[in-house]
Amino acid sequence: MTRASDTQGGRVTVSKEGLPAWLDPVVHAVETVRPRQLSRFLPPEDGAGRQSAVLILFGEGERGPELLLMERASSLRSHAGQPSFPGGALDPEDGDPRGDGPLRAALREAEEETGLDPSGVQLFGVLPRLYIPVSGFVVTPVLGWWREPSPVGVVDPNETARVFTVPVADLTDPANRATAVHPSGHRGPAFLVESALVWGFTAGIIDRLLHYAGWERPWDREKQVPLDWRA
Repeated sequence: MTRASDTQGGRVTVSKEGLPAWLDPVVHAVETVRPRQLSRFLPPEDGAGRQSAVLILFGEGERGPELLLMERASSLRSHAGQPSFPGGALDPEDGDPRGDGPLRAALREAEEETGLDPSGVQLFGVLPRLYIPVSGFVVTPVLGWWREPSPVGVVDPNETARVFTVPVADLTDPANRATAVHPSGHRGPAFLVESALVWGFTAGIIDRLLHYAGWERPWDREKQVPLDWRA
């Protein structure tokens, strides 16, 4: 069991104790998945890249398990209008990027972007660090259980357009799945949920989590959604 300071300077426990049983497959996936099973884009060996973290927060809503997502403001220079997990670059006060830093950063950024109370979040795992070539970010995905949900919403309209939750049942529904095709030729998984098209890094992580947790249902990979050059 590891510990890290939370955004208020106290202590936060990273623990698998007391999680709901339906999260067991996710916990197993986090413990066993290898970096290459998540993405072909891994951090540069020379240590280059801007260290960042995202919070993959599982909660339980009216329709069962759900994930917290946000939609980035359309005015942003990078990833404008794109749904994503809460997260961002590590600040110096977050601490060691190879230690507890990503845990603090994930909670801090989630609080800053969605207004959630980090004291109600139980962190239970960390996925291998991944790389986003287009932005140069080295991302540590941090997983949490929303043990005590708190109100969330847009904190800064200049950064965030909306904050919303997506039932896992909708993410696994074959009717909501497609392959996003960028004009560059890049193809990747996509989800059409909550009036949003989730694609790119976020969709890739969700796709792999569903797969390795055993929640994935057969879907039509030939169903395509075209992206434009601004994406």
